[in-house]
Amino acid sequence: MPTFQNPTADAAEASEALRGLAHATRTFENPADTYTVLGDLLAGVRSLRQVLDQLATAHSTNQVRAYDDAGNQGVGASHAFTAAAELRQAAALLDGMHDQVDAAMGASGRIAWRPAPSDSVPARRVGIVFLQGQDADEVLAIIDRDGTDAAIEHLAGFDMGEETTQAALVNGYVYDTIPAGPLDRTTTAGIYTLTYNHDHGHVSLLRTHPETREPDAGAPATRTAPSHPQPRRQVPVVEDEDDWFAPSQSSSVSRGRAL
Repeated sequence: MPTFQNPTADAAEASEALRGLAHATRTFENPADTYTVLGDLLAGVRSLRQVLDQLATAHSTNQVRAYDDAGNQGVGASHAFTAAAELRQAAALLDGMHDQVDAAMGASGRIAWRPAPSDSVPARRVGIVFLQGQDADEVLAIIDRDGTDAAIEHLAGFDMGEETTQAALVNGYVYDTIPAGPLDRTTTAGIYTLTYNHDHGHVSLLRTHPETREPDAGAPATRTAPSHPQPRRQVPVVEDEDDWFAPSQSSSVSRGRAL
């Protein structure tokens, strides 16, 4: 805290505060904060100019007490005179600096800062496969025995690439958030996200789909997973044999269908 009486102590504190400010202003999370900093700096420049004037006065009014190391008063007085002149010149230069900072603050105050643009588009996910009952039991066994990465690798065999993506878009199995219930477990490996639930006996695999194109006219809108998903159910088949999003009726995991 400033003493307002001890110049050496207050000068040391001002130096430390400026050192801290130099460190803190390396980055600005909110550029609107620059206006406040400029205002405080402007006040600081005014105070600094006053300090320089007062330092110059202290040198000039105490010339009779100025000596050099050899005890020569004339040489000491000359040094005091030179120091006072240089300090007054520095104070005059600060007038221009004050005007420049004041102009910068005025321009900064007219800026309406907006949030930083996002560098990435939030990725959506397309449903690859959903299994339940006996079809899911085999995959749940893989998870217990070999881990989730092995289960993801196994279920990735249902991913037919663009064919799967287009089928998901047609049927509306594209999600802004992961469709998982509060008791489901979720894990991600690369572009795939696995959700599973031992108690309810189901597993599903989704793939990242970063494109942001609008759905075709008449196509179902992109889904947002509800906070409390409804129980899973079978969905109508679009084509007799090529619908990868209808749950399998077989007991073989190899015949599972996507969401």
